[in-house]
Amino acid sequence: MKTKGALLWELNSPFRVDEIDVGDPVEDEVQIRLHAAGMCHSDYHLTTGATPIGLPALGGHEGAGVITKVGKNVTGLQEGDHVILAFIPSCGQCQPCLRGHRSLCDRGAVLLGGKAIADGTSRVRAGSTEVSPMNLLGTFAPYMTVHKDSVVKIDPEVPFETAAIMGCAVPTGFGSATNVAQVQPGETVVIVGVGGIGLSALQGAVISGAKHVIAIDPVEFKRDTALKFGATHVFSSMAEAINPVLELTHGFMAEKTIIAVGEMRGEYIEEAMTLTAKTGTCVVTGMGAMTDVDVKLNLFLFTMLQKTLKGNIFGGGSSHVETPRLVALYKSGLLKIDEMVTNTYRLEDINQGYQDMLDGKNIRGVIVYDESDW
Repeated sequence: MKTKGALLWELNSPFRVDEIDVGDPVEDEVQIRLHAAGMCHSDYHLTTGATPIGLPALGGHEGAGVITKVGKNVTGLQEGDHVILAFIPSCGQCQPCLRGHRSLCDRGAVLLGGKAIADGTSRVRAGSTEVSPMNLLGTFAPYMTVHKDSVVKIDPEVPFETAAIMGCAVPTGFGSATNVAQVQPGETVVIVGVGGIGLSALQGAVISGAKHVIAIDPVEFKRDTALKFGATHVFSSMAEAINPVLELTHGFMAEKTIIAVGEMRGEYIEEAMTLTAKTGTCVVTGMGAMTDVDVKLNLFLFTMLQKTLKGNIFGGGSSHVETPRLVALYKSGLLKIDEMVTNTYRLEDINQGYQDMLDGKNIRGVIVYDESDW
């Protein structure tokens, strides 16, 4: 099938919308007509080389749409189903999956290689050139062909724009508070960075019963938004927050600190750990460059104050498990997702959308597809 897609042809260059060919589904695959795609910071990492991937690459790993074709051996999914994309497909059979860590499925090792899980061939081409879809998805195109394990059926009452960011931003952030940090009622929680993932983490802390939820972000618009989502205090930097948090907690500091910045840097660790209480937990959700190995951390205090530093991918959960829970919270009105979509864009305006993200204008930008794209 001929369609179009936002391709990255070389590093440090903008996405370019070009004609692509998307193959039909083989065994264990489905084809999806996309209605919406979230513009995650992780896709921008492709453009800088922070996340390595074969070029040309088709961006996009957050998306929602309708199944249009079903390959052989696919059960539980059919044409017409509303679905979202799971950026980490879980096989259910490898050791991490069997131990309950489906977000760490061994298939993650092949997600940036560009070859389809089902048969090891390329599913997307630009002319005669093989294209690497982000996480073997590529939601920056109106159509996609993906493995059944990357697809999660969703309640058709959920709007596509809302459903799209439930594939990454919402579960990654929400789960960083509920699953990974395990926020408890009455605790003080610091959220560093309140974009789509940070606001989801903030809501996870609020719903978990945190007494103080402190949002830190240099962008005033995001701090104001955090207050509307339940933050009790806001600050423009971690340095600015240290003394107020010290006073607020009577010298104890925050039981849980979650770093949800768009671009993680090693020097953020020590500041975040300073905000974290004795025996407290600091969760790193923000992504850094794969080649960045330098971290600033006071090892003496790390040991003597018995603090915990944890990594986080997809909120420590699985799309197939987390999605129904998040949809229920959304439909009940407890979880705000519609309000996180700041602006929508046409695919052809993708670079403007990412510039708006970099300029701090968006909590989450979403690409919307319609009949003119299909």
